[in-house]
Amino acid sequence: MQFQQLQYFVAVAETRHFTRAAESVHVAQPSLSQQIKALERELGADLFLRARGNITLTDAGEALLPLARRILADADTARHEVLELLQLRSGRVRLGAPPSLCTGLLPDVLRAFHDRYPGVQLIIEESGSHDLVRELARGALDLALVVLPLPTPSPALTTVELLREDLVVVSSPEADPPGGGQAVRVADLESERLVMFRHGYDLRELTVAACRVEGFEPDFAVEGGEMDAVLGFVRAGLGVAVVPRMVAARAGHGLRVTPLAQPGLQRTIALAHRSDVAPPRAARELQRMLLER
Repeated sequence: MQFQQLQYFVAVAETRHFTRAAESVHVAQPSLSQQIKALERELGADLFLRARGNITLTDAGEALLPLARRILADADTARHEVLELLQLRSGRVRLGAPPSLCTGLLPDVLRAFHDRYPGVQLIIEESGSHDLVRELARGALDLALVVLPLPTPSPALTTVELLREDLVVVSSPEADPPGGGQAVRVADLESERLVMFRHGYDLRELTVAACRVEGFEPDFAVEGGEMDAVLGFVRAGLGVAVVPRMVAARAGHGLRVTPLAQPGLQRTIALAHRSDVAPPRAARELQRMLLER
């Protein structure tokens, strides 16, 4: 099994077209087809079902695809690690984080990292913990900030707790204050219309679960937004939202911030990376700065 064959296989699996796959990897289509056939002979199984105008993966192809992607991602990471200069004058870090942390925690840390290592490229992927865990596992990220507990336990990941953060309620100053202006109980949210994040947001799952513990389903004024959209809808008076304290502090004018009554709601943020592969040098330096912030 050759590395190049895996590249060609993944290209066909992603494009579902041999000609477009060949163009994407800059090789003649007959050469790509020959290498795919050679890979199938080596494995002793067909990887694709070939029908006119329709290319689909066989069961063997479905099994190979995540492994091939991981091998290619690991090789890409190794290539960048070797190319990094000793003093971190070049390189890259692929960091995943929930959008709320991209708004709250990361700007100051990334600015300090960039000031110290301006030649290192920062690639940020915003998503929920479930998606980030999957991206880490397949080698598409070096590090990720995730909310604990993980949606599904993953023994292949190493996690280090980074911080615990209180959640607060934000509302428009022009609307009646939630909870009568005092600390808001989760039960008080039953009488409020919520501006809710899209599915996949950890904050959505946490808020909905807390409401259900109190015996009610939250009433959504609008749902499906990203962090900036949610804050904008709250400013416009569409409803209230539950957000991290750091996000509320950075959101600026136009929002009333009300704490949640004890015991309140918290979330635990951890820094995660794959256990079987050491993060690249630049990623380890960003990891150190996050832990020491």
